[in-house]
Amino acid sequence: MLTVALDQGPLERHTPQAALSRLDEVARRAAAGGARLLVCPEMSVTGYNIGADIERLAEPADGPVGRRVRRIAAEHGIGIVYGNPERVGDAVHNTSFLISTTGELLAAYRKTHLYGPMEQKYFRPGDVPVVQADFDGVRIGLLICYDIEFPEPARAHALAGTEFLVVPTALLPPEDVVAETLVPARAYENQMHVAYVDRCGSEDELSYIGKTCLIAPDGTELARAGSGEELLFARVDPAATPAARRVNTQLAERRPDLYAGLTETP
Repeated sequence: MLTVALDQGPLERHTPQAALSRLDEVARRAAAGGARLLVCPEMSVTGYNIGADIERLAEPADGPVGRRVRRIAAEHGIGIVYGNPERVGDAVHNTSFLISTTGELLAAYRKTHLYGPMEQKYFRPGDVPVVQADFDGVRIGLLICYDIEFPEPARAHALAGTEFLVVPTALLPPEDVVAETLVPARAYENQMHVAYVDRCGSEDELSYIGKTCLIAPDGTELARAGSGEELLFARVDPAATPAARRVNTQLAERRPDLYAGLTETP
């Protein structure tokens, strides 16, 4: 069993320095509660609705923010998924990073489907659809927010062996259907755990839905937050994926020969 903590917060706009101080405290609480992995929302360090500040705050994966998060993980003995604008050459990506319990960078996923004018203006989309890492015997995959609203990325993860799909997000009203219906459907149709970790509160004119959740491979809701700041705990059972796939045989009974042209624009 992998015990995970899902951090729905903070309620208000924050600086990176404040976010890192808060992360230190949340990681301490999560570790004390028995969690081996802490998952934070999309762009958890800088905040999401920061516009042109994305360019100013972006830094490489091994920059000051990355080094500080790795120290926090190692100090508390807990893995961390966090988000930060990542500078790579002349490009900036919306990136989620997976850090090990000893402070090692295990994976970095660059958001492939950019949502809305702000993201499309300041970020370059990633071009690697499936990013995975082994963590405590569980094959973890990463997506970000809008990515989960397309069926293909989640299915690609399932076919590549992902057991636990981690999806930091910044979900806005009135899109409750994504958290309440679509995410459970992705877990069920691909027979894998899915963690969907939202922000809460507001940043200037944007307000966030919350409703962070962890869904089991059979579609069962293992944890669900409300709209406020909350630290959820739940367990990921690696045995649940093969068990679900024995009952729900969709993956085994696919007919890829029929689907080859379906993803191409007519």
